[in-house]
Amino acid sequence: MENNVKPRAGFGTAIGVLAATLGSAIGLGNIWKFPSLTGTNGGAAFVLVYILATLLIGLPVMISEHALGRKAKADAITTFRKLAPGSAWWLVGVAGVLAAFLIMAFYTEVAGWVFAYIVKAIGGGILSTDPEVTSAAFANLITDPTQSLIWQWVVLVWVAGIILFGVSKGIERMTKRLLPLLFLLLVVVGIRSITLPGGGEGLTFLFKPDFSQLTWQSVLIAMGLAFFKLSVGMGTMITYGSYFREDQNIPATAARVMLADVAVSLLAGIAIFPAVFAYGFEPTAGPSLLFITIPAVFSSMPGGSIFMVLFFILAAIAATGAMLSLFEVPVAFLNERCKMSRKTATLVTFALLALVGSTAALSNSSMANFKLLGKTMFDLFDYATSNVLLPVGGLFICLFVGWRWGYPQVKAELTNGGKLNNERIVRAFFGIAKIVTPVLVLVVLLNGLGLF
Repeated sequence: MENNVKPRAGFGTAIGVLAATLGSAIGLGNIWKFPSLTGTNGGAAFVLVYILATLLIGLPVMISEHALGRKAKADAITTFRKLAPGSAWWLVGVAGVLAAFLIMAFYTEVAGWVFAYIVKAIGGGILSTDPEVTSAAFANLITDPTQSLIWQWVVLVWVAGIILFGVSKGIERMTKRLLPLLFLLLVVVGIRSITLPGGGEGLTFLFKPDFSQLTWQSVLIAMGLAFFKLSVGMGTMITYGSYFREDQNIPATAARVMLADVAVSLLAGIAIFPAVFAYGFEPTAGPSLLFITIPAVFSSMPGGSIFMVLFFILAAIAATGAMLSLFEVPVAFLNERCKMSRKTATLVTFALLALVGSTAALSNSSMANFKLLGKTMFDLFDYATSNVLLPVGGLFICLFVGWRWGYPQVKAELTNGGKLNNERIVRAFFGIAKIVTPVLVLVVLLNGLGLF
């Protein structure tokens, strides 16, 4: 370990703060999880519930994390040690760092599939209108241990390389360049999708609510999705908040991120569902929608091979922004708490993720029969983070802000010491974060544990 740690870095510009935070929130959850869950839970009615859950759960937790991070100017664990010294609140930070690490362990494997599909799409390896052919192509990828590991390592090298450049020159610079490209590609693919004959049925599915299709379980799934998609409860927003400028308007920034995140999700839906309906495929394909149904859909349309390549490039871009924030959480901890240089912290995190992540990468091949608690390592990491660590983190973050930190501290931080005229917004946020959000998060947690 090196003892001479450089002064703490931060984001250089207000637009850089927004780009990096938005890059963290936007990920495969928008391109993969949101469309698949919308397809299996009734379409537009599910979308409305998700947006409401985002307002009452995701947004308050995000604002809370940003405020805590900027106040402490530290990693997720040290933040609570600074703000609540001598207490056990630092364990909330531990849960966040652990969640970020375990999510990266399986998320890099899914991202590896996306990167592999860019190459397959360019080479025509998944160009088929037959879902059985695209299913076989996907099965060949995930059951091949060599391919699984290589593509996961490609993703890790890509993300670690950006992280090595630092907060401003690495994360901020890359997200400022990638996000406009992401929006552009989504619009291009979306326009092509809605101009297909019969595509209007997909837009109806996405935007015309049919509440008879909505179940109580769908409501709970929408509430849980609000956590996963906005990257809250996992230490990322505390870490990014610690890099915020002192004049950053936290409530406004978080609201813009939430709105942009919802917009990207809807654009992804516009890119996918009209094409799915136009060619007679089922929107209820679930998680396989991205890797099995989408290639078959794009193969069915004129010029589909080009749009398929563009689609998987935009999915890779979305995954990159999210992985940068996840990777940064343990790097910041090792850099600041363990006094490692940023380079050493990045390399240690890379090595640990390559080791632990390999168990997730091999869950469909060499380690398919190795299970803990009845789950493969991939499924165990997914379950432990989505169902336990994220809601636990979000619950205690809100409890800390509402009941331990208190309104005077919250007001001072969110009004920038009285410089912003937004006290009504702060009061509304505080009331929701103190009472409403913890109750809803507790419901998500109990449901995830199978107790509700």
